[in-house]
Amino acid sequence: MTETLTVMSQQDPEPVRFLDDDGNWSPSSTAAAYEAELKELTLEQKQQWYLDMIVTRAFDQEGTNLQRQGQMALWVPSLGQEGCQVGIAHAAAPEDYIFPAYREHTVCRVRGVELTDIGKVFRGVSNGGWDPKDPKNGNVHPYTLVLGAQAQHASGYALGQVLDAKQRAGETAMNPGEPGIATDEATLVFYGDGTSSQGDANEAMIFAASYQTPTLFIVQNNQWAISVPVTRQSRTPIYRRALGFGLTATQIDGNDPLAAYAVARKYLRDARAGKGPHYIEALTYRQGAHTTSDDPTRYRDSSELAEWQQRDPLARFETHLRSLGVGDDFFAEAAATAKAYALHTRETLLGLGAPHPDSMFAHVYAGEHSMVDYQRQWMAQYEASFEQEA
Repeated sequence: MTETLTVMSQQDPEPVRFLDDDGNWSPSSTAAAYEAELKELTLEQKQQWYLDMIVTRAFDQEGTNLQRQGQMALWVPSLGQEGCQVGIAHAAAPEDYIFPAYREHTVCRVRGVELTDIGKVFRGVSNGGWDPKDPKNGNVHPYTLVLGAQAQHASGYALGQVLDAKQRAGETAMNPGEPGIATDEATLVFYGDGTSSQGDANEAMIFAASYQTPTLFIVQNNQWAISVPVTRQSRTPIYRRALGFGLTATQIDGNDPLAAYAVARKYLRDARAGKGPHYIEALTYRQGAHTTSDDPTRYRDSSELAEWQQRDPLARFETHLRSLGVGDDFFAEAAATAKAYALHTRETLLGLGAPHPDSMFAHVYAGEHSMVDYQRQWMAQYEASFEQEA
């Protein structure tokens, strides 16, 4: 007798959203639990969100232009994903720490990182781009190019936040199954749908759940892992994976900045209060190439791109702002600011000189190390040999 395995279906809740595809106020059936998070938002704050998005987009497009002109080895566009990033970045508290992947340009701008520091990495004149210990960089870790690693880093950093809180409370036990502890700070980590299939990302969730770390995992599901569609990677919505690890998880309209802000604000507050790790799957779309070494026309249908362009986060948020009375003058000034920043990006990056060879040894270890000293000496002799030959 052959047993038949029955796979139980599950009706997924509607993704959380407040704005419809055109930018009109139209909360989803799931939005009520988060709407209170929006009450304190001012019009000026929303205008700043729009400015963050339009300036970052101009910077991003200039990055692509520079790479196409041979001025950068590679560029990673974020076109179309600004809405999720601007909402979540503004929801984070100053004391929260953020681990990005390599496409979180809007997050960097919101937190204070000079965007041209990102360009330095892809122009090959900096190994990291910025110092995460410098307060002006808003607790943003340098970009992670080995995707998936940042999830492990985030869980480990968040465990440190737990241990610090326990030390302050005079606690030393780390008992299995114990509840979380209030940390007053959280850790955020960003990655994409492709990374969600890697072992590191899943192991990080196990670790976070085991120790009830104050971690917020943000998966920007932009529908494509280079040329592999998300439908190939997962037969179910990605947020369900987090549920299986015991995380609080939900799916949002990632092109709605208000939804991203509201859910992230609540989840981060709960994480800081000791309620364990949380997870957001943000449904968005990578309108451009995966990187400038990629040609999406070889594997994506143009009609799919056109459909998602109708849900563009910048256009949707402009409609929302106009419904609140914001006029043409603001948008014209924002466009001019973005254009000026694109010019600033070009002038700054083209004006960068070559780094000193010693810079590659600067941050290998926290202190001096004999092997690093040896390698530095060898490099100096190697460079000097060219001068002798000349």
